[in-house]
Amino acid sequence: MQLTDMDPALGLMAEFGKLTKNTAHHINQMRQEAIFSDGALPAPLKALAAMLWAISARCEPCFKFYVQQAVKLGATEQELGEVLAVASTMGGCVGEMWALKAFKAYKDLSNGEAAPVLEPSCCQ
Repeated sequence: MQLTDMDPALGLMAEFGKLTKNTAHHINQMRQEAIFSDGALPAPLKALAAMLWAISARCEPCFKFYVQQAVKLGATEQELGEVLAVASTMGGCVGEMWALKAFKAYKDLSNGEAAPVLEPSCCQ
């Protein structure tokens, strides 16, 4: 899956980066430090938390990315399920629908239907 398959606007990231003094690059550096490294909380848990935030923001490219990163970092299906339960509970009917979309992204990934996505740098 190409980034533009997730959202056509992502094809403009290089040009956007030049215009915005590489803010996306700086956000990616922060993401690496804040989410994708172990600290007091393990990286898989932080990736699931980022997925939860993306579900709440209804950013489909973001939650797909964070689902994939959480799995890559070692999050289990059961851990994903518990965080998706939080999304459903806190978001009600709408939250449930977006959590279901995130679960589909997980199932697509586990069935080999979706190739890993590279840093979307959207909704940041």
